[in-house]
Amino acid sequence: MKFVAVTACPTGIAHTYMAAEALEQAAKAAGHEIKVETQGSAGANSLSAAEVAEADAVVFAADVGVQDRDRFAGKPTVEATVKQAINDAAGLLERAAAASAEAPATAEPAPGVAQAGPELATKVVAGAGIGSKLRQWLMTGVSYVIPFVAAGGLLVALSFALGGYQITDAPSVTEHFDAASLTSWAALANQIGSAAMDFLVPVLAGFIAFAMADRPAIAPGFVGGAIAVTVGAGFLGGLVAGLLAGAVVGALRRIKVPRAVAGVMPVMVLPLLGSLVVGVLMFVVIGGPIAGAMAALTGWLNGLTGANAALLGALLGAMIAFDMGGPINKVAYTFAVGGLTTGTETSLEIMAAVMAAGMTPPLALALAATVRAKLFTPAERESARPAWLLGASFITEGAIPFAASDPLRVIPSIVVGSTATGALSMIFGATLRAPHGGLFVLPLVGQPLLYLVAILAGVVISAVAVIFAKQLGRAQAPADTTADASAVPA
Repeated sequence: MKFVAVTACPTGIAHTYMAAEALEQAAKAAGHEIKVETQGSAGANSLSAAEVAEADAVVFAADVGVQDRDRFAGKPTVEATVKQAINDAAGLLERAAAASAEAPATAEPAPGVAQAGPELATKVVAGAGIGSKLRQWLMTGVSYVIPFVAAGGLLVALSFALGGYQITDAPSVTEHFDAASLTSWAALANQIGSAAMDFLVPVLAGFIAFAMADRPAIAPGFVGGAIAVTVGAGFLGGLVAGLLAGAVVGALRRIKVPRAVAGVMPVMVLPLLGSLVVGVLMFVVIGGPIAGAMAALTGWLNGLTGANAALLGALLGAMIAFDMGGPINKVAYTFAVGGLTTGTETSLEIMAAVMAAGMTPPLALALAATVRAKLFTPAERESARPAWLLGASFITEGAIPFAASDPLRVIPSIVVGSTATGALSMIFGATLRAPHGGLFVLPLVGQPLLYLVAILAGVVISAVAVIFAKQLGRAQAPADTTADASAVPA
């Protein structure tokens, strides 16, 4: 049979492509043909109208809203999460085949629609419960923030590496820039990176609002986020401003207006009224209390020492490892990135602990699969090779192929190791100003040798734990030699 599929996850980085790879492998093994559109962070590789028209059924493996869903009107569809595609791609294809047999396509997609370029995605699955919607709204904001975090954070970190921490006191490059001076280039990198980081809260708020009420809510969300920065409400204020803007614009959209006015509502009336209402509320009503809460939180973080700091590091480490790039992982990562905007020593320690804990699971599983290969399936051993690089690059999703095939043994094992790494990193006082980069930003780490000790300790703990867990109840090596459909992303 011929299938088409769309895969998409909130951040559009690893899960999107791993699900596509799993579906392609399962289709090949079953003798089917499949074309997969990955709606990832690099944009969507759109299916052609002909490919959609020829398909017997459609598979949506997505944790977010599928872009241009109308292209597939009339086709039998199967919907699942990306993790379901990674874990059981063959089962999804069987369901798609059954759906095709029971309800053959009765309508063709509109000609040329599949050729349209990808647009902004709301990232929210239709029909989800309020809890799921809230998570997806927040993940939308996070997904659009990540490019700003990566660009701005790494440029700021590079500036410190080139010019030292005093580079923040350098004059504006518009007033003084010497192309032959390394200090000037460091100042330039710092000021560009700082400009990018200044967008974090407005972008977060704007795209949370966008997820809730579509394009008319973007302007009120950005305005609310900018006001949150102005009044000192920080990331917490940005979250509230985004939810508030989405709710306000969503309520305004439900007001019935004359047809003559309806055409200007999305482009003028809704952004205008939404920005006004959100601005008044943020400036006059809730901005001050949120700023006070942020100040209290910052003070608490700065006061963390000893056992309290270790406990926080352990908790963040466990969250990072638990779902390997999923919502819980992103909560911990967003918390750490949000702290970078405060510039306090403790916030830099938190960022270091989160990154170290995120590197641990793929490295640990790669180590375990290397030293005790007989305990792992051929597909898992194949996944171990890229896991080394993924782990070193702070891509926790490198652990997913192992967890997908043996979750009850793997997940507790990697959580234990990442918990230890996070706690040790905080105890050692390691700091990090870069929000990403893994071992490749080691020169930017404070206490780099102790930082490596924390990572190595967690890797060894997780590797030993997973080897021990896999030996329990197993008299011999795994007999399954079938290629794991969740193996390695291209």
